[in-house]
Amino acid sequence: MGVFVRIRGWLECDDQQLTQVKEIVQADDADQTYSGGWTFPPRQYNFTNWVFYGAELRAQSVDWFLDRLRSVARVPASADGGDLITALHFVSHEVDGMSEWQVREGTVLIRAASQDYQFLDE
Repeated sequence: MGVFVRIRGWLECDDQQLTQVKEIVQADDADQTYSGGWTFPPRQYNFTNWVFYGAELRAQSVDWFLDRLRSVARVPASADGGDLITALHFVSHEVDGMSEWQVREGTVLIRAASQDYQFLDE
C-alpha cells in the first residue's frame, strides 16, 4: 500500500506574487495527481492574498511538493510592498511523524512540529 504523508497549510502573498504562484502551480503537468491540492480562493480580501494546499500524498511524492514550495519561496518581493511570501504547512508522515515547513526570507525552513499540533494526527 505504501506510506502516506498529509500536507496542509497556506501561504500569504500580494497581488503580483499571487500571479507568479499561479504560474508555478499551473506549470505542473495536468496529470500530476497531487497538483489538485492547491486552492486559490475565487475572491481575495483586503491586502493579503491566500493560497491553500491540502492533500494526502504517497511519501515518494513529497519531494515534488517541496520543490514547488521552494519555487514559491524564491518569488521576489514586489516593488509595492517589499514583503516576501510567507507560509506555514504541517507535514504528517505516517512513519516519521509531523514536521512544520515554514516559508520565510526566501527559503523553506523544516523543523519538528510543536507538540501543540499533534492533535491533527489523532
